[in-house]
Amino acid sequence: QVQLVEFGGGLVQAGGSLRLSCAASGRTFSSLVMGWFRRAPGKERELVASITSGGVTYYVESVKGRFTISRDNVKNTVYLQMNSLKPEDTAVYYCAARGPLTALFYYWGQGTQVTVSS
Repeated sequence: QVQLVEFGGGLVQAGGSLRLSCAASGRTFSSLVMGWFRRAPGKERELVASITSGGVTYYVESVKGRFTISRDNVKNTVYLQMNSLKPEDTAVYYCAARGPLTALFYYWGQGTQVTVSS
């Protein structure tokens, strides 16, 4: 099994930056598809960004040009660099993982709060 732990959440002003990190356990990390989800109060959970083992990335339209997902397979860590933050980015952010041939993300971190003040 894979265990995920997030770090880096916090409170920032609009226009500021944060970098989230997610440390993963397991020998199979390099083969996993990694993703960052977020859930704002009263909103549905949404996939913010994902990255395959080969480095192919996906971003939800609202964060394109502002967020960057990356991974370090030596450190078994995935990152989400968030720049030009907006109040609407406020949410609990979750790290998630799935196998390369699996449609659903089924490994989840505990979540970390990101709050952006206006």
